[in-house]
Amino acid sequence: MEILKNNIERLCSFYVSDWHLVTMLLPYINKQINEKANIITILENDIEENIKTLTKKLNLKNEKEILKLNWKKKNGIKYSVLQEEIKKMERDTLNVVFVNGSKSYIDITNKNIEKFLKDNKNKYKEIKIKIINCYEVSEFNINMQEILSMHDKILNTSGEKEICDVFEGYA
Repeated sequence: MEILKNNIERLCSFYVSDWHLVTMLLPYINKQINEKANIITILENDIEENIKTLTKKLNLKNEKEILKLNWKKKNGIKYSVLQEEIKKMERDTLNVVFVNGSKSYIDITNKNIEKFLKDNKNKYKEIKIKIINCYEVSEFNINMQEILSMHDKILNTSGEKEICDVFEGYA
């Protein structure tokens, strides 16, 4: 697992509605596309209509590339479905993987990503991955401290931040 720890950076993000999620993600995704990142989405719920509506209202340089991404619901829990997504990762670029859904969906999806990478470590050992786990704050079984402790940084509407810069007193 040491290979994975060196190649995977984990960010968490918290949102209150699908509109809030989309508003937060679009500028970040636009920036990542500018930086030539490979973007993969693994979503428990379909947010395609929200993406379409908001991209029409914003003047994003990479609107076409954003709309090409798959914003439809995926059963990321199924290992076979996840394999197809991970196979889209590229060696010489940053791979940004957005995972959105319930805490259990996110947990299982992350475990399956790690399992796939471990099972295929020779092929994926030099790949750089940034996993961004997006949690809805109104979910009742969400423990923010636990989630924060499993991530390196946080993504909010102002971009990537150190967790201690967002949550006062967090070490």
